[in-house]
Amino acid sequence: MDSEATDFFAATFSIEEEDHTLANSLRFFLNKNPHVSFCGYSMPHPSEELVNLRVQTTGQITAMQAVKAACEDMQQVCDHMRSTLSKAVAEFQQQEQSREQKRG
Repeated sequence: MDSEATDFFAATFSIEEEDHTLANSLRFFLNKNPHVSFCGYSMPHPSEELVNLRVQTTGQITAMQAVKAACEDMQQVCDHMRSTLSKAVAEFQQQEQSREQKRG
């Protein structure tokens, strides 16, 4: 991830080999941060796997700190989703085994 910043509170991050999936998720988490005054992203061309993520903060944290916090928040949400899904799959499998034992 490359950063070109005029100051530490505003930066554009160029993220290679990514698309709307990551960019929109980061934008969502960044916009939830009260210290972020603006966040948006663009893709220069549909055939390029490149995302430009623009972040401006209120000055209480740097743009890099805001992006790092957004990545950490996104990681926590993904971990929770994985855990919840794994638990639901295990419960479903137990129910199916129980049904099969009752039939057979």
